[in-house]
Amino acid sequence: MEITIFADRSFSFITKTPPASYLIKKAAGIEKGSGVPHKEKVGTLRWEQCLELGKVKMTDLNANDEVAAAHIIAGTARSMGVMVEGVPSDA
Repeated sequence: MEITIFADRSFSFITKTPPASYLIKKAAGIEKGSGVPHKEKVGTLRWEQCLELGKVKMTDLNANDEVAAAHIIAGTARSMGVMVEGVPSDA
């Protein structure tokens, strides 16, 4: 959430999408990420799930298209110890 307060005491607030880590944990069905992400894997996501999560987070990510957003989600998942299956080889 982003809150802006102006000098005349008016304000505006913008609600954003949930954090990517929350969406990944929900999609993978895990409670938390790995403490040692490159050694201990705690779950698995399919590439199609990364595409769906990328579409949800598209407005908040610095990505040009949905595939780039899915790559960002996949990178976040890997850093949490979640394996990503089916990533296209041409990406």
